Amino acid sequence: MTGAQKQGDPTQSATSAAGARSSALSLTERDLPAELTLEQAVEAAYSKELAEVVERLGRGLPTLIECDKELAPFAFLNLRSRLKELGTVCRYLDGRPRKDDQQGPVPVGIMGTMVNQLRDAVRGSTEQVDKQGKPVKTVLVLPHLDLLTTSTGGLTSEAREVIVLLYENPTIMFLGFKDPSFPLPKVIESLFPHRTALLGTSRDRLRHLITQRESRKFGRQFNPWGLYKYVSGVNAVRLRKLLSTLEGEDYPADPKLAYRQLRQATLTGTMEIPDVDFERDIGGYAKVKKQIKQEILDILGRRDRSTFEEEVRRMEDLIPRGMILWGPPGTGKTFFAKAIATSIGAAITIVSGPELKSKWVGESEENLRQIFYKARQSAPAIIVFDELDSFATARGTYTGSGVEHSMVNQLLTEMDGFHKEELVFVVGTTNYVESLDPALLRPGRFEFHLHIPYPEDDDRREILKIYDQKMGLRFSAKALDYAVDRTGESYITPQGTPFSGDHIQAMCRAVSRIRLREDRTDETRPADLERALIEYEDRIDLTEKEEGLVAVHEAGHLVVAFACPEYPRPERITIKSDVPWAGGYVRFEKDKTMRLGWTRQRFLDMLCVSMGGIEAERLLIGDVTTGAGGGPRSDLGNATRIAQGMVELFGMGGPSTGMRVYRDDKGEREILSGAQAEAVDKQIQALLNDAQKRAADILKTHRVRLEKLRDEVLEHKSIEKERIAEIIAEFRKEQA
Repeated sequence: MTGAQKQGDPTQSATSAAGARSSALSLTERDLPAELTLEQAVEAAYSKELAEVVERLGRGLPTLIECDKELAPFAFLNLRSRLKELGTVCRYLDGRPRKDDQQGPVPVGIMGTMVNQLRDAVRGSTEQVDKQGKPVKTVLVLPHLDLLTTSTGGLTSEAREVIVLLYENPTIMFLGFKDPSFPLPKVIESLFPHRTALLGTSRDRLRHLITQRESRKFGRQFNPWGLYKYVSGVNAVRLRKLLSTLEGEDYPADPKLAYRQLRQATLTGTMEIPDVDFERDIGGYAKVKKQIKQEILDILGRRDRSTFEEEVRRMEDLIPRGMILWGPPGTGKTFFAKAIATSIGAAITIVSGPELKSKWVGESEENLRQIFYKARQSAPAIIVFDELDSFATARGTYTGSGVEHSMVNQLLTEMDGFHKEELVFVVGTTNYVESLDPALLRPGRFEFHLHIPYPEDDDRREILKIYDQKMGLRFSAKALDYAVDRTGESYITPQGTPFSGDHIQAMCRAVSRIRLREDRTDETRPADLERALIEYEDRIDLTEKEEGLVAVHEAGHLVVAFACPEYPRPERITIKSDVPWAGGYVRFEKDKTMRLGWTRQRFLDMLCVSMGGIEAERLLIGDVTTGAGGGPRSDLGNATRIAQGMVELFGMGGPSTGMRVYRDDKGEREILSGAQAEAVDKQIQALLNDAQKRAADILKTHRVRLEKLRDEVLEHKSIEKERIAEIIAEFRKEQA
C-alpha cells in the first residue's frame, strides 16, 4: 500500500462509492420483458421457492404450499414439469371423475370422488410403472385441503376418513395446497414436514413481472420500488391480470391514474381508502404531528424516492411497524391513524377489539388471522385495533374466558411474520396503555408510542377554526376566544371529563343547528356558544333564598383565595351555573408554573380555599348547608383527598406520620398496625381542622369584603375576570 493510499486516495474513494451504489435499480423500458404469459410470470416470481419444493419432494418429504386459489393451478403446472424431468409423475386428486374411476349408480360428489381417488392411490391400486415394469415415483397432489376443514379450522365429516388414509402409508409423497383463507387442523399440517408460502410478490422479482407496455402507464421514470408498495401482497397471477388491464395514456405526466386503479383493485374485505389530511382536517397537536412526520412519514417518503436497494433496506429497518396511540376518549386517536394512512396512500381497516372475541374455540384467533391476511393483500395498509386493551391486557390478569391469552399470542405471531418490505402497519388505540401486555410493547412490535392528550388552548383554537370553516359558523374574534376559554381545563363536560376534540365538534354542530333553525347569516357570538352548550341541560333553577345561600358560599371561596398566596388567581364567580351539578362556582386560572411538583404550602392553601364556602355560611348565616359535601368532587371530598395525599403519599403530614408512603402500587392504603393507622387518621384530620380554622380566621378579618362581594354577586349573578382583578387590587390595598 502506498503512502497516498493510506491517506485516502480520491480515486479509490470514488470507486468505493460507485461500488456501494452498484445496486441502484435503474431500469429502462428495454430492460423489461416485451410479453409475459401467466406461466412465465409464475416461474419468474417463485422459481427459487418452487425449486426448493422439488428438491424436498425428491428427498421424499411431503410438502405443503400456502398460496391463493388462483395461483395454485399454475404452481402445480410448474412443479409437474420440473418433476417430470426427474422421472417423477404427479397424480392430481381434485375430485373430478376420471375414466378409470369406479362410479356407482349414485353420484357421490366432489368430496366423495376425492376420497375414493385418495383411497385407491394410497392402497396402491393405481401404482404406475415404467416400460420396464419398474415402479415410478409418484407424488399425490391434494389441491383442495380446505374442503376438509370448517371455517374455524375443525374437521368435516368426510375429513375424518381422509385423515386415516393420509396416515395409512407413511412412504407416500404428498404435495398439498393450502388456501390462506382457511386454517388447517394440526393433524393435517403435521403430515407435511416441509412447508412453503407463495404469498404476495418478492420485491426483487417485480421487475420481471411487468411488461414494457404496462410500464408506460407509470410515466417515463418508472421505478419498481415505488410500484411495489401497492402490490406487495398480490400474487404473480393476479398481478399480471391487474397490470394487463390498466387504462390510460402512455407516459403520463402524473401516474396517479394507474396507481389509483391498482389501489381500488387490491382492496379486500373492510379495507377502505381514507381522506383525512393532517393540516386540513386535524387542528392543533403540532408536537404529535411533528413526531409522526419525522419518525414515519419522512422516512417512508425518502424510501419511495430511493432507487438504491441498500438504502431502501436500511430505511425499512428504521420504520416502526406497530404503533400505540393512547390517550383519553374523543381526542382523535383513530383520526390520526386515518391521516397517516392518507399520507402514505394506504388502505385502512378499523377493528373493534370486543367484536373479535367469539365463544367458539379458535374463532377469535381465526378472525385475527383473516384481518392480517386481507391487509397484506391490500398493502400498503393500516390495521387499527380500537380498544386494544379489551383483549391485549397483560397476560395473567384476564378475568374472562381465557380467549384473550390466545388472541394476544396470535397477534404476536402475525406481527412477527411481517416482511420488512411489506408496508403493513398495526395501530392499537387505548385509553389505558399501562394495562397492555408488555410483550406487545417491546421493540419490533408496538415500539412507537404516541400520547394524544386532551387539547391545549392552541390546539382547541385550531380545532375551532377548522369547524368554523367547514360549517360556515362565522366566529367573531370574541366568540373564538370565548370558545377556547369555555372549553378549557377550568370547565368539565357533563360526563365529568375535560373537553376533547369530539366535545368541541359537538358544540360546533349544536351552534350550526341553531343558525340553521333561525336562518342566520350573521357572526356567531359568545352567547350562541353558551346556548349551544347548556340549552338542553337539566340545570339547577335557584329560588331567591337559594341564590342568597349560594352567593355566600361562593363569595367565601373567593375571599379566602385572595388571602392564599400559593393559590391560582380567580377569574370568574357565578350563581348562574352552566354545569348541571352545581348551583354556582368559582373558576380559577390554569396554573402552568408548578408542573413538576407542588409545595406543601400550595396544598395547605388548597385545603383552606376548600373550607372557605362552608365557613362563610357559618359566619354570615349562622348555620351550614349541604353545599360543601355530597361526594368525592365536593369541597369536603376534595379537601379530604388532598389531606390524605399529603400524609399517605408525599410525607407532608408531620412527625407522627413521618417521611414515608402509606399506599401500595394499586393506590390502596397498606395494612398498618392499629397505632400507626390511628396516627395517620389523626394527622389527616389535623390538616383538615387547621384549614378550617385558617379559613374562618380569614373570613372574620375580611367580613366586610365578604358581604360586599356577596351583594355584588347577587346583583349581577356573575362576575368576570376584569372585575375580579379590580377586587383583588382593592383587597391588596386593604391588606397593606
